Amino acid sequence: MQHLKDYTGTVYGGLGHLLYTFYEQQQLEIPSALTQVQNLERFDYSVWRDLLNLLNEQLQRPALGLEIANAVQPKHLGIIAYIAMSCANLGEALYRYHDFHRLVYDGSPLKVEGLGAYLSICWSELPPNMSNQLTDEVAIALMVGFLKHFINFEDLHIHEVHFRQPAPKHVALYEQFFRCKVRFSQPSSQVLLPIEELSRPFSHSDDTLQQLLIQQAQALLEKLPNITQTDKYLQQAILTGLQKNQFQIEDIAQQLHISVRQLQRHLQQQGSTYQQRMQQVRCMLAEEYLRDPHLGLHEIALLLGYSEQSAFQRAFKQWRHVTPLQWRQQVQ
Repeated sequence: MQHLKDYTGTVYGGLGHLLYTFYEQQQLEIPSALTQVQNLERFDYSVWRDLLNLLNEQLQRPALGLEIANAVQPKHLGIIAYIAMSCANLGEALYRYHDFHRLVYDGSPLKVEGLGAYLSICWSELPPNMSNQLTDEVAIALMVGFLKHFINFEDLHIHEVHFRQPAPKHVALYEQFFRCKVRFSQPSSQVLLPIEELSRPFSHSDDTLQQLLIQQAQALLEKLPNITQTDKYLQQAILTGLQKNQFQIEDIAQQLHISVRQLQRHLQQQGSTYQQRMQQVRCMLAEEYLRDPHLGLHEIALLLGYSEQSAFQRAFKQWRHVTPLQWRQQVQ
């Protein structure tokens, strides 16, 4: 069994609405997995990645992420878009985007830093199985497309755009969209902007509105889980415990070399419980197992520490609102 992926976070529900809009524009049949996330405030990043991959398989068009980004509206990015629109200039908007980026995607930090004559906006790496060219180009193109279309920066000058993945066949499509040099097989996915671009004023800045929106955004940010190194060790410990059938809280605390009380206090500080964390890991593991067509439901139930297949099926329906077999059919 492969190692369970690190925590990769959730995305803002508006991205599901964006994808729904794109499906309608393309006159494609909307998959049930996309319909299920339409009323959610947030949903798992892994679901977002799978939905993008499914669309890519259906259309098989080059630079698909750039097409999707062209459909973006402020509502698809949520409060972060309205904060950016109320800023005084591009520099302020980008730093606000950095501050509240987790409201769009909370799986890994966005790095904004000065590199000589340029400002680097860098998307931190995800585990290889969680990101690809499509997920990265959507993330970058959404930000650039938003600046161009809703802050009237049609002539935004970008120095370079970098992608971690190897160059696709149609590099010209990327350079046409970003209007700059686009490099592939780079150490990280990033946008490089000339420093002088940052002072460009916005036409609709509103400091009073911005302060109100920032208060709201801070409150939303506080609701997101604060994933620490301890959480990653905890997730791995639960995974190992499930495989050894030693997954009671006492077993896990012993693996982490802390007391049960310390573990409970850590989880309490994050508004969580051991049982909730256990169920999150079981859910992620269940999805990994269900992707393997050779594993039956009875085997999966045993691997997840359930003595009865029916108990696993009930739990999975609570997590994903469909039966394990229905979920397996959706992703195959």
